[in-house]
Amino acid sequence: MAMDDDRLRFSRRIQFLLLAWLRRSRSGRIEFIRRFGYKDIVKATEGFRKVIYSNYHGSAYRAKFKGGEVALVKELNALDLGRERFDEEVQLLGRLRHRHLLTLRGFCIGRKRLLVFDNIENGSLKDHLNDPLKTPLNWKTRIQIAIGVAAALEYLLIFSSNDAQIYDVSVNSCNIMLDENFTPKISDIRVNRHPKNHPKAIHDSCSEGSCADEECGNVIFQLGVLMLELITGQSSDRQGNDLIEWIQDSCIANSIDKMIDPDLGNNYSSRELQKVLAVARLCIKTRYEPPSFSITHVYRYLQKKIDVAA
Repeated sequence: MAMDDDRLRFSRRIQFLLLAWLRRSRSGRIEFIRRFGYKDIVKATEGFRKVIYSNYHGSAYRAKFKGGEVALVKELNALDLGRERFDEEVQLLGRLRHRHLLTLRGFCIGRKRLLVFDNIENGSLKDHLNDPLKTPLNWKTRIQIAIGVAAALEYLLIFSSNDAQIYDVSVNSCNIMLDENFTPKISDIRVNRHPKNHPKAIHDSCSEGSCADEECGNVIFQLGVLMLELITGQSSDRQGNDLIEWIQDSCIANSIDKMIDPDLGNNYSSRELQKVLAVARLCIKTRYEPPSFSITHVYRYLQKKIDVAA
């Protein structure tokens, strides 16, 4: 047991050193972020009519550019976001590099403040859970999505832990994008413009061990709801409350077979399902009480206990 603890501490130390180097290596000006013309974006989004999701931070649109590239365009709602602050946001978001985060490719300053993100060839996770015309996601892909999102959250929280600016993130089936290989990509990432309200130590504790911060607990809760969406095939429209109520009101919380998405048939591992469901239930409890575990614990558990490469 002592040896395992030593290995875990050593692993965390190496992880923090690597991320510290990454922050330093990407602290300069982002030269490869492309500036898009406003007219090009209007055309690609068909006049901003192809809405993927919308929240109080802004709206996200599906865009198809000349040459066939499919991307996500996000409109920022902040009316007081001046040019200098917008440039800062572009640079800070441009620093993030992770397989399961949607990469910033460009921006536009015209009538709107717009950000252009990476390829979203297969649309959102919600599309594949709700659209009967789309081929249902198999069990392996669903597990890879859960593990991938957990990995990205771990990276994002640790990356933010010692930064002057804090990255805020939201996770649900609407804003998880899928590329041509169905690799999940978190798309709703924002720069918190009031970093003083989020002390560095809070994020350090969230990435290393316990996670008493309300923001970190909310992210863990969202991850739990996402896992329920993947298990049940039901997407949530009320920040997870509707899905949780559906499970409780249907009296199926103790009947795993009745919770599983019918589109999966019998093509899933009961052992893996039980483990993912147990983690989801623990995550959901963080809505009402501070968690005693972190995103890192969730990610490492899923990675170790489920035999699917993320």
